Amino acid sequence: MVHRLEGKTIVLGLSGGIACYKAAELVRLLISKGATVRVIMTAAAQQFITPLTLQTLSGHPVSTNTFDLTQESQIGHIQLADRADVVVIAPATANIIGKLAAGIADDLLTTVLLATRAPVVIAPSMNVNMYENRIVQANLERLRTHGFRLVEPGEGFLACGWQGKGRLADAEVLLAEIERAVSPQDVAAERILVTAGPNREPIDPVRFISNRSTGKMGFALAAAAWRRGAEVTLVAGPTNVTTPHGVTRIDAGTAAEMRRAVLDQFDKATVVLMAAAVADYRPARVAPAKLKKGTGGVVLELERTADILAELAPRKGTRIMVGFAAETEQVVANAERKLREKNLDLIVANDVAGTETGFAVDTNAVTIIDRSGHQEAVPLMSKEAVADRVLDRVVQLTQERAPLPASRKRRQKK
Repeated sequence: MVHRLEGKTIVLGLSGGIACYKAAELVRLLISKGATVRVIMTAAAQQFITPLTLQTLSGHPVSTNTFDLTQESQIGHIQLADRADVVVIAPATANIIGKLAAGIADDLLTTVLLATRAPVVIAPSMNVNMYENRIVQANLERLRTHGFRLVEPGEGFLACGWQGKGRLADAEVLLAEIERAVSPQDVAAERILVTAGPNREPIDPVRFISNRSTGKMGFALAAAAWRRGAEVTLVAGPTNVTTPHGVTRIDAGTAAEMRRAVLDQFDKATVVLMAAAVADYRPARVAPAKLKKGTGGVVLELERTADILAELAPRKGTRIMVGFAAETEQVVANAERKLREKNLDLIVANDVAGTETGFAVDTNAVTIIDRSGHQEAVPLMSKEAVADRVLDRVVQLTQERAPLPASRKRRQKK
């Protein structure tokens, strides 16, 4: 299990809105990830949820008053500002957003916000008409230009009876934004293309051939790349894995559809992580109607699908390309051959025959091999942790990569 927030201090500020009740779930989630949570509540926030609730969940006293001598002697608003690794305002009302945009510090929360040097994550929550108000939008834009991290509210039915944009983002989304705020932004200059999951090659309108891949490794790579600052596009085969927050997903059912999607996105990418278990074969003929059960056997003729990696190799240029080799025997030897044949910078080899390293599990143990033949054995760990180890190697390669041509830089800025 990866605990990216282990040892981190999260200062959570609540301003007065009905969504304050959702802060309880966010605190619980942060604590489960190993974070220390210090809560600050405005006077209005205390009308919606009690400090006792959040004190019980966080395990620490809740700060409410700048001029409370006991609170100031135990914690102090400057100490809160200094100790924070991240400050999160959830929910952030139009009022707190306006005060922060104007540089007003007239209570404990706004004082901490102006005093902290930590990243500040702001999650607006309000009536849709308030959110769309030009003054509120101007205030949000001003905060954005000053480096504050804004989390878009969700859409749906609001507590006020209106329907539209204004719901506080889900706790899992806020968690992802907080983890990004404490993560190194070492691939922030990259546009990363990731493939993940299996393909389904139709036999007839109701049947298909596929493989056991679930896409978990590829999705973990996409999540890690976004968390570390990249713009991420994920081309995903059929899978039930939830799309990581912040990642653009393109669905591709067959190998041919995945090929088209990858080729369409390839020119925009600076790093390509090919983690999908692309189908090597497909039925030579697809029956137009459901095949009926007969008394004898059925012979299914297969034909090769396009080799996407081989097609990309001549177009590689200065891109960093990483392949994955899911093997059941001679794992390293087969991976090294694929590395050479496909002109890859790295290949990640794993034995999918293992019960803890195969498909549909949350753990993996891999060997990362580079073009020089150097091998890094990554022991059994979560696929999230493996994804970060792979990205660590990608970062090394980006630092060694030759500067992009000026024409390429201009295209990337568009």
